[in-house]
Amino acid sequence: MASDPASQYDVIVIGAGAAGLMCALTAGYRGRRVLALDHASKPGKKILMSGGGRCNFTNLNSTADNFLSHNPPFCISALKRYTPQDFLELVDRHGIEHEEKAPGQLFCKDSAKDILNMLLTECEWAGAEVRLKTVVENISEANSGYRLRTGSGDLTCDSLVIATGGLSIPTMGATGFGYEVARQFELEILPTRAGLVPFTLQPELKEQLAPLSGVSCPVDVQCHNQHFREPMLVTHRGLSGPAMLQISSFWKPGDSLVINLLPACRIAEDLFSLRKTRPQWTIAQYLAQHLPKRFAQAFNELQGWSGPLQEYRNSDIERAANTLGQWSIKPAGTEGYRTAEVTLGGVNTRQLSSKTMAVLERPNLYFIGEVVDVTGHLGGHNFQWAWASGVAAGNDA
Repeated sequence: MASDPASQYDVIVIGAGAAGLMCALTAGYRGRRVLALDHASKPGKKILMSGGGRCNFTNLNSTADNFLSHNPPFCISALKRYTPQDFLELVDRHGIEHEEKAPGQLFCKDSAKDILNMLLTECEWAGAEVRLKTVVENISEANSGYRLRTGSGDLTCDSLVIATGGLSIPTMGATGFGYEVARQFELEILPTRAGLVPFTLQPELKEQLAPLSGVSCPVDVQCHNQHFREPMLVTHRGLSGPAMLQISSFWKPGDSLVINLLPACRIAEDLFSLRKTRPQWTIAQYLAQHLPKRFAQAFNELQGWSGPLQEYRNSDIERAANTLGQWSIKPAGTEGYRTAEVTLGGVNTRQLSSKTMAVLERPNLYFIGEVVDVTGHLGGHNFQWAWASGVAAGNDA
């Protein structure tokens, strides 16, 4: 190892985001000499921007079923050993006020800064050093550990933890560095793609929906036998909102989305009933009862529905009901990593210990958080994976 003790650490964590800071403080409390490095000028940038600046820091209902992976059972161990309740106790100890905005989804009442400050305070108490603006230029093996060449000199460590995140939101400093390290040590990287990301639309549909930018309505969206019942938001580029972000993780180019615009209604029954009781009513009037006025009007025009219901044959009503309940669209694509909340794919978890996050054939090298092939649904699950995987590695490194 290096002769200069000032540059020698028990554990070096590369990445000072959610998973990296959690790992650093956990290892620090075990009495390890810990250094968390980041090339950015500030730690936890994605923490600060998440949840509209209020950080959806966990989900009380988080289980392995809320995650996508080529190896689904992998995340069970870490999630069971560090639960949402465990993180909530930490939040409460720091007196951070929070609220449940949707079932299970916990947000800071004031600011995401509260969560970041809590993690940095815990690192300080645990004696874990956080060093920013430090670019790792090279990693090599040294004796039984690792040597890191950085812009400010060489560092050595016994255990090395990669917590560099994925490719999502490059403006926040995201890079493929973690995948490069994995490849250097001959680990397989499963194909990556943007997840929890808005859709772009084909030019014609985009133009038709453009006047509705900013309009939101609850829908049920399906793709590949997965479905989510949450709000959909029309944007000037395409479709977003929780429903679209959720289903985007399952969508692949060329797939269609099937959207039920009235998931709370029995559409055909309603229309047949209205034809009998209010024959002069139009489909537009029916839609206006259940959808935002602008959306109802525009969708009605898009379908060319006109005239009173008494003029509609049974087959016409069934067709209209089918269109409303199973509106099929084929997105042009997604907005990609530029706005994606997460990266799907990553380090193949079959090469890692599910208990410690260590590489099976190299037990002092760890991969945690978004860099590995574990991706949560929207709603605080990805943060819970960051905390759980960070603690799993921090308790071992």
